Amino acid sequence: MAERDDDVQAEESEGDDMSPIDSMREMIEYIARALTSNPDAVSVTKEDDGERTFLHLSVDDQDKGKVIGRDGRVAQSMRSLLRVAAVKADIRVSLEID
Repeated sequence: MAERDDDVQAEESEGDDMSPIDSMREMIEYIARALTSNPDAVSVTKEDDGERTFLHLSVDDQDKGKVIGRDGRVAQSMRSLLRVAAVKADIRVSLEID
């Protein structure tokens, strides 16, 4: 049973190497890929200006409506999730949809 505990700890430590911004970027990319018809066209890039980090979400033109949602509800939900993760990591992050 000790071997099994070591395996679990090894798997948990592998995910710890990722910075909070990278995990937030992956979260936004995962959500966007799930929503779009063309998930291969989804990309999330980051830009840091010193005070704040901007995540730029790019999707296919045909999928922009799906990512933004009616009255911007989907985009606002992604921003809310991002805000929660940013507060937990004590950083400032903004999501821009290109």
